[in-house]
Amino acid sequence: MTIRPYKEKDKENVRFVCLNSEGPCKSSKRGINFSLAVYCDYYIENEPENCFVSADENDKAIGYVISTENFDKFKEVYLNSYYPRIKKWEYRRRKSALKAIESQEKYKEDYPAHLHIDILPEYQHMGLGRKLMDALCDNLRKKGVKGVMFTVWHKNYNAIKFYEKYGFELIETKETTLVYGLKLK
Repeated sequence: MTIRPYKEKDKENVRFVCLNSEGPCKSSKRGINFSLAVYCDYYIENEPENCFVSADENDKAIGYVISTENFDKFKEVYLNSYYPRIKKWEYRRRKSALKAIESQEKYKEDYPAHLHIDILPEYQHMGLGRKLMDALCDNLRKKGVKGVMFTVWHKNYNAIKFYEKYGFELIETKETTLVYGLKLK
């Protein structure tokens, strides 16, 4: 497996990983569109330079880490171009998308970047997550970004264990969501 910068040819595979990282996707069309709008498309379409993939022997993306380096830029583009896709759907999904932005905005001074990382199940627990995080954090450090954060569901125990082992610190607990951050030196 190799870790490399995202390329335009990776788009459909990255979207597939986004939808299937917890097993085969069983979402409705609305659920699929929501997941891609919230967790994937902004990053690969607007900040591909902050996206990295883990590729198999055929150079097919089987995992990724995607990020924004500047919250204010992200918020402006996201609310104007991606959120309108979501607000057509039910209230619960819209509220969920806005909650993630609220958490990110609250900590944007110390953690201006935020990330999403996913790997297909059959490639998890092989060290790819750490390598992807290393590539992203090195990239953000070179750009002078002070910190990176993310939110995670409080019962996603494997992810929480991974993030804490990597060095992320819990900065807030909100209902069923945990907010973690990592200072980049």
